[in-house]
Amino acid sequence: MAVLIDHLESRLGRLVGAWSVRDGAPEGAAEVGYFTGGVLDGVQSYATTTLHRTQLVSPTTGDPQHLELLGCTHPVAGDEYGPFPGVLEWAAERLATSGTAVLRGDVVPLPMPLRPGGTLTHLYAAMPVYFDDDFFSVDLENGTHVSVVWLVPLHGVEADYVTKKGWPAFEEELTKQDPDLFDLDRPPMSL
Repeated sequence: MAVLIDHLESRLGRLVGAWSVRDGAPEGAAEVGYFTGGVLDGVQSYATTTLHRTQLVSPTTGDPQHLELLGCTHPVAGDEYGPFPGVLEWAAERLATSGTAVLRGDVVPLPMPLRPGGTLTHLYAAMPVYFDDDFFSVDLENGTHVSVVWLVPLHGVEADYVTKKGWPAFEEELTKQDPDLFDLDRPPMSL
């Protein structure tokens, strides 16, 4: 696991804390780490650190997949850690229970808005493109290939766009409009 933590810390900053798997969590649920001082100024980063131990299956190919989930945000006033520790815990439990991997372009509806009263109601599975390409995956000591999946919060209209037009068209709009995907108060994109 040292290779994974080194890999995450090389971009996200030092691992300063972690939330253990909650009592009663399904088998395969993951710990969530909190990283600080990374390469992106003013960004708090969170990542699962043990989800890779659960072999998931690609829903398109049936191939085995090993993942870690990433969430990044600007600090949230009045909320020291923001919503991502709980969101990543929930998402990892959902994957572990289903046994199915989340793939690039997948949209996952949240059970409630990301923040009370907010309009970010979905997560979009993306490659962590704000980091260098070498960050997208890592090979562990035992040879396991682990992909890092960035879960980007979306507004309902954005999630609908992905569903109707597909993820390539959505990512093209992301490139054109360049919203601040770390801002949990950002307005929806014009789609």
